[in-house]
Parts: sequence; structure tokens; C-alpha cells
Amino acid sequence: MTNIRVLVVDDHPLMREALIAALTTEPDMEVAGEAATGQEAVEQAQALQPDVIIMDLLMPGVDGIEAIATIQAELPRTRILAITSSIDGGRVLDAVRAGALGYLLKDVRRGELIRAIREVNRGTPYLPPQVALQLIQGVRQLPPQAPPSPQQPTIGHDGIELTSRQKEVFILLGQGLSNREIADKLVVSQVTVRSHIYHILGKLGLHNRSQAVAYAVREGLPD
Repeated sequence: MTNIRVLVVDDHPLMREALIAALTTEPDMEVAGEAATGQEAVEQAQALQPDVIIMDLLMPGVDGIEAIATIQAELPRTRILAITSSIDGGRVLDAVRAGALGYLLKDVRRGELIRAIREVNRGTPYLPPQVALQLIQGVRQLPPQAPPSPQQPTIGHDGIELTSRQKEVFILLGQGLSNREIADKLVVSQVTVRSHIYHILGKLGLHNRSQAVAYAVREGLPD
């Protein structure tokens, strides 16, 4: 049986050590690496391509939500288990929207942590009852969706709406540019580009970058 390779991300060294210690006792798990920031998490995920990432949500700079979105845009097969010190319906919803498959509190018992890792590795969502309740409440508090504005830019023949910046990124994707080249051209960070690509994929119902490029070429977007 292949071990579950886990990347541990938390800005507190003591928390990382505790999580790593919990994992090293499991015969079916191995620690692929660790990171202290969202940016490091993105870089480590790209380099190590772990099966599961335990992702702290509250970190300076690139936070966990943005890191999740960026990683899922490039590594959709990597499962992400969000972990934080408090429950907030809005944060739970943001994490799930970004691509997290599970959500735990940091005071979780070791047995539940291990169970959650195994579940999300199988592709099964893992939300403890109190977290699921907060998620439901967060959804209920969302304002009614407004009808599309005729001034907003659209892509394709289905009236799919992208922001102006997303459209710029999408056009450059169709031209075959890499994330670094797109970032240089738009004078933004690669993390920002990855985040835009993640949201573009979600709006277009696509699964990966290759499908986005094919869609852009098929739609004949302007140069």
C-alpha cells in the first residue's frame, strides 16, 4: 500500500511539530514536507505534489484561503484539509469554495485528525458536525444573487461572466503563456495569477489549465 504523503502548513512551529508527531506514528502516512506561510505552501505543493495538505487558514501574507485556491488551480488531485483555531461560517464557506475538502479545529483529537486525513485522501469530504452547522449558517447568510449586469464582460457564447482581469489572464492563457509570463505581462505576482486561474476554471466548469487553454482557443478570444 502506498503511504499518504502529507504536507503540513502552519505558521506556528510548535503546531507544525505537533501535527508532524501525530503523523509519524501512522504506518500508512509520511510527512512529505512542511511550510510556515501560504507562499511556502504553494511552492512546496508544486515541488512535492503531496496527496494531502493540512492547511492553516490564518497566516501572514498569503493566507490559507488564497493558498488553497492557488494550489487547487494547479494541483486539483491534491486534497486539502483546512485547520484553524476557531469556527466562522464565512471562513468555512470561503475554504470550501477555494477547494478544501475537509475542515478541522486545532483542538481536534489525534484520532479524528488521522481519520480526517484518510477520508479526504479518498476524496470524501470531512466536516465535523459543528463545522457543518457553521457552513450551513454561512450559506444562509449569503445575500441573494443579483442578476448579471450588462456592463460586465462575458466570455464565450454562454454568457459566462469574467472580471476584466480574469479575461486578461484567460486571453494570455489561450496564447500559451506560462504563469510567470502572465505575471510579468500584467505586473502581478504568480500567486495572483494562479488565484485568477482557479476562479476562471470554476466559472467555466473546467478541471485544469489544459482545458482552459483549449476553451480559449476554441472560443477565438482576441490577441
